[in-house]
Amino acid sequence: MANKPAFIKELSLPAIAAPMFLISGPQLVIECCKNGIVGTFPALNQRTSEGFEEWLVEIKTELEKFEKETGKKPAPFGVNLIVHATNPRLEADVKLCVKHKVPIIITSLGAVSTVVDAIHSYGGIVFHDIIKKRHAEKAAEAGVDGLILVAAGAGGHAGTINPMTLVAEIKKIFHKNIILSGCISTGRDIASAMQMGADLAYMGTRFINTEESKASPEYRKMIIEAGASDVVYTASISGVHANFLGASLKAAGITEEDLKKDTKIDFGKELDTEAKAWKTIWSAGQGSALIDNNPPVSELVTSLKNEFKKAIQEQIKLLDTYPK
Repeated sequence: MANKPAFIKELSLPAIAAPMFLISGPQLVIECCKNGIVGTFPALNQRTSEGFEEWLVEIKTELEKFEKETGKKPAPFGVNLIVHATNPRLEADVKLCVKHKVPIIITSLGAVSTVVDAIHSYGGIVFHDIIKKRHAEKAAEAGVDGLILVAAGAGGHAGTINPMTLVAEIKKIFHKNIILSGCISTGRDIASAMQMGADLAYMGTRFINTEESKASPEYRKMIIEAGASDVVYTASISGVHANFLGASLKAAGITEEDLKKDTKIDFGKELDTEAKAWKTIWSAGQGSALIDNNPPVSELVTSLKNEFKKAIQEQIKLLDTYPK
């Protein structure tokens, strides 16, 4: 377990509830951490740095209260930072993360050593999103503690490489933490991620359909009704390739021609404008095909744990089926 942070062994399940734009808020994060998995949210889910700090204080206060009242140590929480030249809030939000000593930082769209150093200054951990080997190499040079491999079929800003190949390729060049993302909806999926060589599973879409998420009833319903082929991969919405529910694109009047257009990445534009688009154009991964309910986080984590254990036990039995 060299280079592996201690918190991984203390989780109830090797999983991170991924930060989702407009969907992840304090309530979802807190409930995930209380139930033993890492809860996260994007800093930009709050429209201002002042609001972002309010959420940090709320989460820390509730988790400290939980530990004091129950004697149980909650899982650490994390914040997603967009490390892109057009994000005008990056510097201010990094300072707030340092001030409040956010345990885990997830960086996207840029791995910068100065950000990593700032987080390391208080003992924080940095995980970075990648979709290909070249991105992994740059992130490794920046000194990140782990890589989130966003494989084909993942919700949000996803890649196109098969998870088996992506994990194997990255593990050849990176020997710290590997977190796998892409179509992970069940406990069996988490077990599969571990067998492929990941240290943690990264789950987004599955947590959209929880009682504590900020998703609308219509969004949740669309995910339940969606199959894998109903997810559309396009860069036309934000300038970065991402997976969206085809039905939401159609409802918003997005045509096939629109999906072929290039959109320039610019996080400096009015955040409310970006948020308005994502409120009606809904992202989800192909794992939505396995989602058919809207449980509270506590119930979902219990179910995932049972499925995970059952899958591992079944794999152990295979050793008897295929003896030496």
